[in-house]
Amino acid sequence: MTAVDNVIPDKIFFKIGEVCELVGVQAHVLRYWETEFPTFSPQKNKSGQRSYRRKDVEVALKIKQLLYKEMFTIAGARQKLQAESRAPQKPADEAPAVKPSTKAPVSDVPTLFDDLPDSSVIESAAASTGLSDEQRKALRKLAVHLIELREMLARTR
Repeated sequence: MTAVDNVIPDKIFFKIGEVCELVGVQAHVLRYWETEFPTFSPQKNKSGQRSYRRKDVEVALKIKQLLYKEMFTIAGARQKLQAESRAPQKPADEAPAVKPSTKAPVSDVPTLFDDLPDSSVIESAAASTGLSDEQRKALRKLAVHLIELREMLARTR
């Protein structure tokens, strides 16, 4: 349950006055937001009164957060809401699906630095590649870092 769920009563429809209290803005602000944000569009009943659904209240709270707390412009908040509405949404309670790996565990996979030969073999191999001393030092330093990273990964599994 999110903080928004705690604020919004468990109702199907809300009148504009109720939404004003929940969001903390006046009615004319909500009506203005309707003109500026396509994702914020309450239904109107037969008599023409606005009837807000829970989704509309959540959008209004999000608009208020973007405009008042995060200091977005109207255009910026509109773009952010549109981008969020296009992105696929997953419930917060639902953990991302983890695809079982068909690869062998990390410890079973042979790596480049498993059996390092002694330094004389490394030096002669490096000399035959035509690398400069600086390049060899940089590669040695990189190899040490990679070994450290591999060991850190192995400890976390």
